[in-house]
Amino acid sequence: MSLAGSAKGVPSPGRVLVVDDDDDMRDLYVRFLKPDGHEVIEAASGDEAVELLASQPFDCVVSDIMMPGMSGIELLRKIRAYDLDVPVIMATGSPTLDTAVAAVEEGAARYLVKPFEPEIFTSTVARCVKLSRLARLKREALELMGGPGKLIGDRAGLSVRFDSALASLHMLYQPIVRLSDRSLYGYEALVRTQEPSIPHPGVLFDVAERLERIPDVSRKIRDVAPLPFAKAPQRGWLFINLHVHDLLDDRLYELATPLAALAPRVTLEITERAALDGVTDVRGRIERLRKMGFRIAVDDLGAGYAGLNSFAHLEPEVVKLDMTLVRGIETSATKQKLVRSMALLCREMGLDVVSEGIETKAELDCLVAMGCDLFQGYLFGKPGPAFVEPRFP
Repeated sequence: MSLAGSAKGVPSPGRVLVVDDDDDMRDLYVRFLKPDGHEVIEAASGDEAVELLASQPFDCVVSDIMMPGMSGIELLRKIRAYDLDVPVIMATGSPTLDTAVAAVEEGAARYLVKPFEPEIFTSTVARCVKLSRLARLKREALELMGGPGKLIGDRAGLSVRFDSALASLHMLYQPIVRLSDRSLYGYEALVRTQEPSIPHPGVLFDVAERLERIPDVSRKIRDVAPLPFAKAPQRGWLFINLHVHDLLDDRLYELATPLAALAPRVTLEITERAALDGVTDVRGRIERLRKMGFRIAVDDLGAGYAGLNSFAHLEPEVVKLDMTLVRGIETSATKQKLVRSMALLCREMGLDVVSEGIETKAELDCLVAMGCDLFQGYLFGKPGPAFVEPRFP
């Protein structure tokens, strides 16, 4: 048995937690690791290991898979609640395909079958110690550069953070205004969480897709977002984003939901950035939504797929011009030509046109000169709790 890419040179001592209900096995791990200078801490059960992980950092965890009480796989899932980076080595004397697959899916660094050669074990631990330190350095670098330095790589870590995000999920609302009469047109509901490792909605949905849990987050958004509107009939349209996969969710079409109860006041936004190819009977699904009272909007117009597929399938009542077209439009003749033509055609088709991402008076003045009248952006109000009163420059 060989270890691809095994540790080279002088071992780098680390703090190693060994978890096994067999006293003799733990003693053996200690004898293997002590000569390389590792500090070895022992735990006789998963529960004991969790207590240690909650109070101190480790560079590597070695755990038996088959233990009474908490299994090694269950321990791996709990570890990610305390440490996103520590590599976990799963060891077993009774290997099965199921445990091997589970260990890999949950992010185990290695899967070792007992008995194993001492050099295989020590080189695996040494490599994991180095990987742990490299992972922490990478996070520091990402944070220094302003990137999402706490994103999680393995499935166990993703699941823990996703559950935390789902539990803290809440909505902010950004006003949409009609400038010509300085009136409120509505609000877009924007999802947020208090989970620091999931810093914005894009990451939330990336994680949900990887975990195949889009319905969990989408359903919660659809249940939470309408609640303030049910008590505020004067607040205009509620704009709420749909993930393309939501069109395949039977619960979207149920009448006994908070969103369906407000359907005549709700505009469902579907982004042009996502392909509808994987959704069967798009027209039929959209028609069902319209019969319930919903309006349909095409979001991110000008930043998504070329062609007319989204319009042909969705036949929207509203289009939202992508903010990349709006940004700096007063200095770009090309953007002005595109937006003027797109807005004119949409109005000729009887569609409401919302310009998103308005941040400056110069952008606003340029768009007004093109006949645009519906606006959303920081110039009128940042997203906030229900309800942010719009400002008019």
